[in-house]
This record gives sequence, structure tokens and C-alpha cells, in this order.
Amino acid sequence: MRTVGQWRLGETGGSYFCNMAAEMDGPLKRALVPLLLPEKCYDQIFVQWDLLHVPCLKILLSKGLGLGIVAGSLLVKLPQVFKILKAKSAEGLSLQSVMLELVALTGTMVYSITNDFPFSSWGEALFLMLQTVTICFLVLHYGGQTMKGVTFLACYALVLLLLLSPLTPRALVTLLQASNVPAVVVGRLLQAATNYQNGHTGQLSAVTVFLLFGGSLARIFTSIQETGDPLMAGTFVVSSLCNGLIAAQLLFYWNAKAPHEKKKQ
Repeated sequence: MRTVGQWRLGETGGSYFCNMAAEMDGPLKRALVPLLLPEKCYDQIFVQWDLLHVPCLKILLSKGLGLGIVAGSLLVKLPQVFKILKAKSAEGLSLQSVMLELVALTGTMVYSITNDFPFSSWGEALFLMLQTVTICFLVLHYGGQTMKGVTFLACYALVLLLLLSPLTPRALVTLLQASNVPAVVVGRLLQAATNYQNGHTGQLSAVTVFLLFGGSLARIFTSIQETGDPLMAGTFVVSSLCNGLIAAQLLFYWNAKAPHEKKKQ
């Protein structure tokens, strides 16, 4: 690496920093390309020092948000799982709503894999699917239907393997993704109706609901930026609206308690 005294006569500070970037190219480039930036954008920002290159900044923001959502999805529904386990009850959760959410997550995951979309644009669907399957089983288990829950797990695994196999027509996968919108709407409306009828949100986890709401909002931008697929983007727009409804109910019923909790007091 050259020192300042080794600059050639007339060399500008900008070109000096360009040379520095070139020398540090290896480790930084391996860390960012292609995980967060394509190579041409890396050169644009870190070699030419064009820090305000909007198209590349959009890619960096989208990739960063996408990977953040994927990482966060590892924990999104765990508060809900722990709340059910602690209470030994799934009161307040609509099984039909959880099942429909599982259909939507499965559709997004299978559709994205089939279309070779970047993992950062859909990865959270995989982790949310695993957590949602767990919640489905717990709802059945604490409802006194443990064997039905085990059967459900086995059947779901077989259906998922079939959907991901070459035997499934691409048109069917697209149809499954298109069905996400009505599945999300009906599922969330069922949960909203359950909350309204109960006059409280039961074991519904506020942390999980608000994280899902924020994640679906961010996914609108990342799906447009990374996939350009209107079906994916439209699904997340509808999902954001529906998650917002449940979040609003949580705030509205914040101090409301289930009847059995009132008796304990």
C-alpha cells in the first residue's frame, strides 16, 4: 500500500481512495458479492466510490432487508409457541386461520423455489412454515386431538414433498400462489372474528403479530425489487393489510382478559 508521500504528482484524493479500495478488494468483495450486491454494483460503490448510485443502493437495501427478515423469521412465532406451551392452552387462536396461513406460506415457498427466486426474497416462508406447523399441532394437541395432530403432520409432509417434486405441474404451483390472497384474507378475517366474538385476543402473541405486520410491509419493497413478480408483491400488500387489522385488534383489546383469567384474579 502506498503512503501519501508516494502519490504521483497531480494524483487526486479520489484516485488514491480508489487504489485503496482495489487493494482491500478481496475480503470485502467476498463478504458482499453476491450475497448483498452484484459485482457491477460493488465496483460502482466501492471502486468508483459512487456512493449515491440509486439503482445499486436499492439492491443493497432490498438484499439487506430481505436477509434481515429471513433472520428475524427464525424467532417471529416462537413467542406464540412459548405462550401456548406456558398456558397449556391455545384459547383465542382460530385453527382455521392458522391452517390458511400455512397454505399461504406453503404456496409462497413452493412458488419461489419453482421460479428460482433468490433465497433472500422468500426465505422467511420456510422458517415461518415450520413454526406455523408447530402451532397447528399445539392447537390440536391442547384441544384434546393429539392423534389428529400427528396425522396432520404426516399428511402435510407428504403434500409438501409432492408439491416440490417434478410431478407437480408448474401451472398448479402458480395457482397455489394465486390462492394465497383469498387464503390470507379469509384466514385473518377468521382470526379477527374470533377475537371479536371472544372480546379478547386470548393466547395471541403481540410480539408475533407486530413482527409479522412489519415483515409483510418490508416484503412489499423487497419482492418488487428482487423478483419483479406482481403476484408476490400483491400477496404481501394484502398480507400487510390483514396483519394490520389483527395488530389493531391487539391494541384495542390490550387490557381485556379471558374469562378464566378474570376468575383467577
